[in-house]
Amino acid sequence: LLGRMLNSGQSCIAAKRFIVMEEVFDAFLSLFSEKIKKLKTGDPLKEETDIGPMAFLKQVQTLQEQVENAVRNGAKIITGGTALKREGFFFEPTLVTQITPDMNLWKEEVFGPVAPVMKVKSEEEAVRIANNSEFGLGASIWTEELEKGELLARKLEAGTVFINSIVKSDARMPFGGIKKSGIGRELSKYGLKEFVNIKGINIYK
Repeated sequence: LLGRMLNSGQSCIAAKRFIVMEEVFDAFLSLFSEKIKKLKTGDPLKEETDIGPMAFLKQVQTLQEQVENAVRNGAKIITGGTALKREGFFFEPTLVTQITPDMNLWKEEVFGPVAPVMKVKSEEEAVRIANNSEFGLGASIWTEELEKGELLARKLEAGTVFINSIVKSDARMPFGGIKKSGIGRELSKYGLKEFVNIKGINIYK
């Protein structure tokens, strides 16, 4: 949940899509929904606030359009789903299911407190759907089988993959994306090399 609602979802490393195995889907959805309903929206300067405002009105409108487009095409809102009628640019913490890959809510970046969740029947289907995206910054795999998690991580098209943790940056590890999520790396020794010019000198006798 923390990974989804980081800065109210307005972060490049906030989770944008959830792919959940069929055998745990109902339990996941129930627990996720319960947590989301308890989130408090309000003044970000107050300690009790979980969800602050969007950065600007256009972002609220974009979220509304993405959610409404998904519903028109068969998605189901579990909780939330609309902008709040109050001063400021607030959008309800939202959970949406019955998602298909062609929906804007799935294929576009969702920059706000909206979590689209898709059910899959196999690990192969999960990897295929995850990789079928023009983005590739980071990914998380949650599993009790660490060896399997590592094998799946190697198949994901993302700059960084975390197993049993949300996506985050660490100064000891290179961080950056692939596809439309950027080029190059920051942090670690690989990040330092992005700031230097490497010269090749060739000498022939």
